[in-house]
Amino acid sequence: MSPNRPDRRSFLRNAVLAPGVAVAGGAAPALAAPAIASVPPAISWQLQSSFPASLETIHGTTEAMARSIAALTGGRFRIEIAAAGDYAPSPETLDAVRNGTIQAHQTCSYYYMDLDPAFAIGTALPFGLNARMQNAWITDGGGQQLLDAFYAQHDLVSFVVGNTGAQMGGWYRREIRSLPEIAGLKMRIAGLGGTVLARLGVEPQQLAPEAIYSALADGTIDAAEWGGPHEDEKFGFYKVAPYYYYPGWWEGGPSIHLLVNRPAFEALPESYRVALRTAAAQASHDMLARFDVRNNTAIRNLIDKGVQLRPFPSDLLEAAYKAAFELYGELSADHPSFKAIYEPWKIFRDQIYQTFRVAENSFDTFGFAQQAKGL
Repeated sequence: MSPNRPDRRSFLRNAVLAPGVAVAGGAAPALAAPAIASVPPAISWQLQSSFPASLETIHGTTEAMARSIAALTGGRFRIEIAAAGDYAPSPETLDAVRNGTIQAHQTCSYYYMDLDPAFAIGTALPFGLNARMQNAWITDGGGQQLLDAFYAQHDLVSFVVGNTGAQMGGWYRREIRSLPEIAGLKMRIAGLGGTVLARLGVEPQQLAPEAIYSALADGTIDAAEWGGPHEDEKFGFYKVAPYYYYPGWWEGGPSIHLLVNRPAFEALPESYRVALRTAAAQASHDMLARFDVRNNTAIRNLIDKGVQLRPFPSDLLEAAYKAAFELYGELSADHPSFKAIYEPWKIFRDQIYQTFRVAENSFDTFGFAQQAKGL
């Protein structure tokens, strides 16, 4: 060692001493032991889905979310996922979450609109928002705060964990050419779309997805909506109801939600809450992308199998539009919780419709027309 170079070990040894501290016998005092970081607890949640495991895009995205949460927490926060009915009977799942029997539920919130019609808004309102608008409203347009205030009344916390994009209008055993032809039609349909159609003469039916095919096949129902081409193709509805209508005006961009027991969520370490929020946001992004890709393939497959695509008659759409907004006025008058969310939602919806018409719709409409010409 060069005599002009300071002894690094001596420098480091002396640097840790507080001023004025004597060193007995020339030995440096022991360094204070660092505080030992507390190890986050191991936590396991149970999540029940409203959807069968065979629907790999919806169910599979939630499984991916659970894997992400485990990875982000070093495997210490795990969510066990079950299909509909595994932990609790399907109609009782929300109660099971609210009372803490299970901690989470993947669902469409409008399945519970009989408890309060405000449950419908988080998923979709007929003639409401498309997927991109829905994401904007919830993420940055005040929607999440409105939903938080509502769900807090039910001891719940909500997270968007996906979106299917605009759905189709369902499968029909016979062709529908005008509004009067739907009178007396028995149709499997959920949410406020069924309420609107009931005002137009349809008889809404509530059926689990697994029961739809047989009901169509034996004529118990005349029509059914479920989702988009990818999921519908797997159920085989086209074999017994060849007319496939569009658009699904009741679900222009429906959100899939994770409804969580509030006390269980608040008991999580902050790092686990962040992991849950982060994984839910990724799941929401991924699900829509996967549906866009899979529906693109499935609609072609269905046409090759002889499916007859049909647009809804304009008089039906116009009557449904009028009936929908009359219904929202009535619900707002009778249900303060619905009004509290609906009124700011309606302002957002009207304004973003105006904005999207300028650039988005103009871009889409022109490009689609050129492609249809083969250009």
